[in-house]
Amino acid sequence: MLKDITLGQYFPGNTPVHRLDPRTKLLLLVLYMVALFCAKWFVSYALMLVFLITVTALGRIPLRSMTRGLKPMLIFIILTAVLNLFYTREGKLLFEWKFIHVYSKGVETAFFMVLRIMMLICGTFLLTYTTSPIALTDGLESLLSPLKKLKVPVHELAMMMSIALRFIPTLIEETDKIMSAQKARGADFETGSLIRRAKALIPILVPLFVSAFRRADELATAMECRCYHGGEGRTRLKVLRFAPADYAALAIGVLLVAAVIVLRHFGL
Repeated sequence: MLKDITLGQYFPGNTPVHRLDPRTKLLLLVLYMVALFCAKWFVSYALMLVFLITVTALGRIPLRSMTRGLKPMLIFIILTAVLNLFYTREGKLLFEWKFIHVYSKGVETAFFMVLRIMMLICGTFLLTYTTSPIALTDGLESLLSPLKKLKVPVHELAMMMSIALRFIPTLIEETDKIMSAQKARGADFETGSLIRRAKALIPILVPLFVSAFRRADELATAMECRCYHGGEGRTRLKVLRFAPADYAALAIGVLLVAAVIVLRHFGL
């Protein structure tokens, strides 16, 4: 299960999606999320799905990586579907047994909610799959630069977010190694009561926290040795510039939002 978590991973490439400016991809993600939450019916979701599949194909991201990333979220997705299915009391009554009532509106809401969550997760994965941590940091800092006038430490915030994303795969790999080592010593994490399973996680959490703090200390030391002083007076190896492809991509994102809003107006 831990190996299925792909958030924070970066797949190097030279595709049209990889070559886009990181600010463009961040803005496209925002537009994609707006359009996704404005979608109402099958036509709108079909349009969003076509857009997602097209971007995935252009970025040459393996479908297996996208589906693997959804596995750790399966429990949350199922829970969301169940809550919307049984707690929505609108429409035609389809099924009734004791205190369980299933209505047509509940089925519809549960289906679209699950579809929305899955597409939202996949869209977020596309950002990290096709954007390096350094480019993502530069893009975030550039977009948040107006906040510098309010004395907000924009560079430090962007750096922390980027480092957090970058360390997700590292910590997952470290957790998998610790679990394998503990299993080799006879540890059992899958049987017993809930309390026993929770206690069994202690031999994993303690070395994991120690390893995380050690890595953070080593990273801080390395940054200090390289005379890192935050964003003040820093220059960039690659200066961000919008290309014609970036403007075209943003125009497509705006048209997508506009199309979904129009479809929503007509109940589609």
